[in-house]
Amino acid sequence: MRKIAVPLAAAAALALGLTACGAGSDGGSGDDDTLVVGATAVPAGEVLDYIKKNLAEKEGLKLEVKEFTDYVLPNTALQEGSLDANLYQNVPFLENFNKTKGTDLVSVADIYLPPMGAYSKHIKDISALKSGATVAVPNETTNEGRALKLLAAKGLIELKKGAGVTASPADITANPKKLTFKELEPAQLPRSLDDVDLAVINSNYALDAGLDPAKDSVLLESVKGNEYANVLAAKKGNEDDPRVKKLAKLLTSPEVRKFIQEKYKGSVLPVTGG
Repeated sequence: MRKIAVPLAAAAALALGLTACGAGSDGGSGDDDTLVVGATAVPAGEVLDYIKKNLAEKEGLKLEVKEFTDYVLPNTALQEGSLDANLYQNVPFLENFNKTKGTDLVSVADIYLPPMGAYSKHIKDISALKSGATVAVPNETTNEGRALKLLAAKGLIELKKGAGVTASPADITANPKKLTFKELEPAQLPRSLDDVDLAVINSNYALDAGLDPAKDSVLLESVKGNEYANVLAAKKGNEDDPRVKKLAKLLTSPEVRKFIQEKYKGSVLPVTGG
């Protein structure tokens, strides 16, 4: 009995120790003081990595960055509590996500604008887009609406009045060039450029694919009056977490503003800070 009791006691102690070590309060990182933030790799991941390496320690902030390759999991993880905050989305996307998924996520601060652009391997100017061309757009609701609004702003299509941020090809009321629309996962859009005449791509995926929005796009969103700035987001009730506030302060600091300006040279635009 003694030979059995000792291993059992040791196992119980080990299990208790593992439970204690794995019991992060909100972010599941195993460290109650660490702020766990979800992000897409570019530009959010790079901006957060800059903060982690250069600014966080001075502010007394322990930062862990988890990278994602899609637009759904970072919000799911935030709602479920394995993240404390995330950086990758705009307010129209966040509000639509809350509405369709039953989440309660909130914007903490506007950080930067990654302007959406249209890219092509077949034309150098948008005016050269041929009749009957195939145009790839994101298949995610608010990003598809954003892409169609960009095309409409150039006069390539017209959208019905009130189509708004959730516009889809069904809302097109005029299509003088008889464009055909191909709806694809946002991350797949850069890879579609060999197969379509034009692809409207979110900047994070464009940058990740080596495209420079400021130089390589044939059509780019205007900054003026743009509602698609990326925001630092948190679950409702956690927006006043001191760690989240520290990160928001750093993300809107002059140092991060300068980093964004120098690294992305107009392909990502800071919207706050000195």
